Amino acid sequence: MTLLWPALALAAGLSLAMAAAWWTAERSGNHGWVDTIWSFATGAAGVAGALMPLGAEPWAPRQGLVAALVALWSLRLGAHILRRTLQGKDDPRYADLRRQWGTAASRRLFLFLQVQALAGLVLVAGVAAAAHNPATGWREGDGLGVALFLGALAGAAIADRQLARFRADPAHRGKVCDIGLWGLTRHPNYFFEWLGWAAYPVIALDLSGAYLPGFIALAAPALIYVLLVHASGIPPTEAHMLRARGAAFRDYQRRVNAFWPGPPRRG
Repeated sequence: MTLLWPALALAAGLSLAMAAAWWTAERSGNHGWVDTIWSFATGAAGVAGALMPLGAEPWAPRQGLVAALVALWSLRLGAHILRRTLQGKDDPRYADLRRQWGTAASRRLFLFLQVQALAGLVLVAGVAAAAHNPATGWREGDGLGVALFLGALAGAAIADRQLARFRADPAHRGKVCDIGLWGLTRHPNYFFEWLGWAAYPVIALDLSGAYLPGFIALAAPALIYVLLVHASGIPPTEAHMLRARGAAFRDYQRRVNAFWPGPPRRG
């Protein structure tokens, strides 16, 4: 019962947030609001899950540390998507889904966003598992997790800036960005997103078995990988890019890895 009520409260909050995202997207016709609201809502739930007390457990500095990490993630990603959303362009992934769904688009989008709320809850569980690791004092895993997270945050910010500069140059109109990090992986933003979530198991895990709930944190990077690589990330993004860039993007696919960074292939 100790965990039941906090979990239900977080689930209800995420569900309501994504219902609000559905209403906002339907009213505005701009589905960029979906990912904007999801990013902020998941971050807020993550902070709550990290800081909320569980039973008689004393508050620990690790809770504040993990809360700060998920807050940084949420603010950076949410602000980045918000800037793009305020430009007024609809998200092509959701536009494609609405075309596929036809007359049932509004209802199916609502259900789809509730699934996103559930995904957010899994991520929040991973955050909470890291925050409530009962180990005393500063651990090597804490330092490694923070370093991993900050490296991922910096990598995502660099990739976003490189893409923005590329698109701002009129000479690149109609071309595919393959400079910097975009020459090592077709989706450096997705790779660094996954890497940031991999920080929480590093903080949570105690391989001695003294803290078994820490293994819950493994669900966060596993889920993010599946979503980005096989579901709502790479597949719809690349389908859109193939329609928009055609042969240029197919050549990019032949040369550059989809997710894992590596040297470009020749020929």
